Amino acid sequence: MDPNSLTQLERFKNEVGIKFQLFNSLFTSLPFHRIEKTGILLSLLLNNCEEGYDKGKSPVEILNDFFSKHTGYKTEEERIDLLFRFVQYAERQIVLFDALEDAAFRSLHDFSGTGTMKQLQAKVEQENQQVVLQELMQNFGIRLVLTAHPTQFYPGEVLGIIHDLSKALSDDNNAQVNMYLQQLGKTPFLKKEKPTPYDEAISLVWFLENIFYAAAGRILFFMKRQLNYTLNPNNPIIRLGFWPGGDRDGNPFVKVDTTLKVAHELRTSILKCYYLDIRKLKRRLTFKGVTKPLAMLEKLLYQHVFIPGHESALVLDDILQPLLQIRQTLKTEHNGLFIHLVENLINKVEVFGLHFASLDVRQDSSVHTALWQELAKVHGVLPEGFAQMDAIEKMDAIMQLQQQLSPDVLSNEIHQDTLKIPGIIRDIQRLNGEAGCHRYIISQCQSALNVLEVYGLFLLNGWKANHMSVDIVPLFETIDDLQGAAAIMETLYMQPGYREHLQRRGNQQTIMLGFSDGTKDGGYLMANWSIYKAKEELTLLSRKYDIDVLFFDGRGGPPSRGGGKTHKFYASMGQNISNREIQLTIQGQTISSNFGTVDAAQFNMEQLIHAGLSSTLFASKLSTLEKTEEQLLIELANMGYKSYQGLKNHPNFLDYLSSASPLRFYADTNIGSRPAKRGGSAKLALKDLRAIPFVGAWSQIKQNVTGYYGVGTALQQIEADGRWQEVADLYHNSLFFRTLIDNCEMAMKKCFFPLTAYLGEHAVYGKVWHMIHDEYNLTRKMVLKLSGNTELMGNYPVEQLSIQMRERIVIPLTSIQQFGLAQLRRMEEQVMSSPLKNKYEKLVMRCSFGIINAGRNSA
Repeated sequence: MDPNSLTQLERFKNEVGIKFQLFNSLFTSLPFHRIEKTGILLSLLLNNCEEGYDKGKSPVEILNDFFSKHTGYKTEEERIDLLFRFVQYAERQIVLFDALEDAAFRSLHDFSGTGTMKQLQAKVEQENQQVVLQELMQNFGIRLVLTAHPTQFYPGEVLGIIHDLSKALSDDNNAQVNMYLQQLGKTPFLKKEKPTPYDEAISLVWFLENIFYAAAGRILFFMKRQLNYTLNPNNPIIRLGFWPGGDRDGNPFVKVDTTLKVAHELRTSILKCYYLDIRKLKRRLTFKGVTKPLAMLEKLLYQHVFIPGHESALVLDDILQPLLQIRQTLKTEHNGLFIHLVENLINKVEVFGLHFASLDVRQDSSVHTALWQELAKVHGVLPEGFAQMDAIEKMDAIMQLQQQLSPDVLSNEIHQDTLKIPGIIRDIQRLNGEAGCHRYIISQCQSALNVLEVYGLFLLNGWKANHMSVDIVPLFETIDDLQGAAAIMETLYMQPGYREHLQRRGNQQTIMLGFSDGTKDGGYLMANWSIYKAKEELTLLSRKYDIDVLFFDGRGGPPSRGGGKTHKFYASMGQNISNREIQLTIQGQTISSNFGTVDAAQFNMEQLIHAGLSSTLFASKLSTLEKTEEQLLIELANMGYKSYQGLKNHPNFLDYLSSASPLRFYADTNIGSRPAKRGGSAKLALKDLRAIPFVGAWSQIKQNVTGYYGVGTALQQIEADGRWQEVADLYHNSLFFRTLIDNCEMAMKKCFFPLTAYLGEHAVYGKVWHMIHDEYNLTRKMVLKLSGNTELMGNYPVEQLSIQMRERIVIPLTSIQQFGLAQLRRMEEQVMSSPLKNKYEKLVMRCSFGIINAGRNSA
């Protein structure tokens, strides 16, 4: 272990590990029913779990043994009540741990070290790369798109407490720490009702106002001061995107009025941020020639934030020009005093405009196709025989549309909403600027026609081809879709009307690639390789047609959904993949865990900026794959795919997951407005099941199948063929492959098979459990041989310890959840009717909250 890692590890032990033990004792004074006894008993249960699993006991045996040894409870009702209290207690322990990690973030991360803007500046100057950096920065940027994907179980109130608690911990203010822990004890963790899409938007706006606004300002201020020679005033380095209120894919609760309401909230929120900054500036800028324009600007913003009816009267220059005038006055008449405060605000205004974050619209391709089938039945809209035309003929017909169509001619409510969307986008652009809403994303895009179906909706809504200020973004997710993406895009690039549209949009095409459904469909290796290869093919194709392709990655929190060490993936893209912009979704827990504080957000955004720039600035063999390396990765991906398909196609695969995990209760958790699966079928089918509950279910039973399954089999096959040195060389020479293995190790580090070992003896599910367990053991053995370490994540000791501590907190919760599931299985298998069934179902669901939160990015 290098000295820097040792230092970080010691800091983590002192600032997180030891403090957790100290503050954990404060829980005995929390305002809970019989809290002292609950805390003592939970500690005893933890010991029972650890000793029991060492002896091969099942969760049912461990819990029954605990009840008989340490409690006097005889009835099931009493025991269930105690288990609910354990869940409450453990949830709050997890909040304390989260807050401690947040508070220690700056001391555990070097803000001048690897991956930061300061390190980039130093390295550029050292290697005389200033000219290259200036050229790159003319177009480069990152876009973080906040989504409401349901992987966050904390209510907004609890997130606020974590924020305040972490600050109190940073300040060593023990009185406040105790007060916030008291507040935590009285604050409900359970959401009694599902949030609406607008509720989800409001929750994420909190992060925009309190985190991203300040963090982006810090980064931009540094770049303007230290790297100003590289900047293009027309190219914001940082952009934010937003999905709640615009994402309709599988969410019937998002309507046009929702979209407009959210867009208005985004506009109001950013103006409020400017207004508060102006109020702060007034405290410092008390000089002649400055006070009057500042007061006028304050009044203008006040009117637009707090008085209805002013929306359309404001343009961005109304804010920017007075600030530029004030800056000039400070410079020429007041020796530049406090000029940095004004510059900081100007930077923010240039980035966030009147929109704060760009509201993306997303819809599934099947909705558009069904809409066009209905339009074909409306007289005079489409050419005769449209329904019988082939795809090329349909595309040509759509591109010739000139008439405007009222949504009222359609009877289906979803079709009406879909046809109204282009008009809503026009309204949002009028108020928030073009950046406010300019992208339409097509889920499950499977043809070029799917793209032009959306283009045609804008024509039918009155948009003119030469003024269409909208980018249409196809989303490719499954393995088949990723492999067919290049052919689809070539058809589009060759379509004359669409090619003209791209020319008007600056010869740029954004393509979204989804990780989650890829791993669900094809397993870990095949999904990651398919996305890499798709990017490579799409880059080559786009260069052929002089199109600048921008990749938008749909990433979740854990490695199996594209998370983990994200910045290392971007740094590993090399010269064969367009990396001009880094665009990715930030979902659920990833928002609070990676961007939950200003420090964390600043650091992780800098890491992404550094990764995107360094992959070109300091390109090396580590970031561009050789042909022989690509061939080896293809072989590994195919072997892993075959192995995963063998598991996925087992007749009891989905039933096993449904029975062993809380998957069937996911829809009842009230953490998201969107249904847990596509379609209205009562029967659970893998193709309809969304990736989040699928991956989340595996994480809750501590098996994380989609993060490693097939990797061990693939590596073992290469070894058996006498080619181990090839894969060892690939690991040492390719940053992409090494990051792939690092993330695989992270997924396995969060596994704990003793929890479900009892299922190995189950008459129906035993075979599936052993298949998973055997592959886990094989993968663990092979990746350790590859890395040369003796334990998983040996190269990341701080993260390793964090996971170990979190997993120890959560063992009682996973054990209680398995206990509840076992009782439910017993009732169902014996066709028993019990008044306690509903309580066990609630207990299983409640455990989900703490288990997911403790894992940070486990779903």
